[in-house]
Amino acid sequence: MSAEAALNIAYDNDLDLVKISPGAKPPVCKIMDYGKFKFEQNKKEKEAKKNQHVVEIKEIRMSPVIDTNDFNVKLRNGQKFLNEGNRLKVTIRFRGRQMAHTDIGANILKRYAEACEEIAIMDKNPKLEGRHMSMFLSPKAQKPDKAKKEKAEAPASAPEPESKAEPAAEVAPAAE
Repeated sequence: MSAEAALNIAYDNDLDLVKISPGAKPPVCKIMDYGKFKFEQNKKEKEAKKNQHVVEIKEIRMSPVIDTNDFNVKLRNGQKFLNEGNRLKVTIRFRGRQMAHTDIGANILKRYAEACEEIAIMDKNPKLEGRHMSMFLSPKAQKPDKAKKEKAEAPASAPEPESKAEPAAEVAPAAE
């Protein structure tokens, strides 16, 4: 079909003639409402952005002389961050003569990682950088098959809604 004929058809139907692949021989065109097409495309992009989860890195700071209750508070906060799907950076800051006992800081970080091993995996082992020793934890990925099964089972177990129409009366077989 010639470009002029296609343009006339599009004009008659109040639509646009859009070139899909102008480099092809002959060029491929489509008759459509271009404004509606752009609107739908923007709507899909917004929906995709809404469903995205941005992973943040949360940081927890401790010192090598941390007490057990303070450690437990930091542990609960870290587990909460990991359950939300964020990565976690656990840092121990050494001051003055504490630099001579970096092994204590490494033991605290290992103990922290062991306490979180059910919900997280250690990305980077404890590493000393200047006066700070840090490690990274990432949440364990929930298996997508398991999540899909849970969603699929929930509606299946729900009772079906009853219709307002009365059921047809059952007819008993005639006795002979």
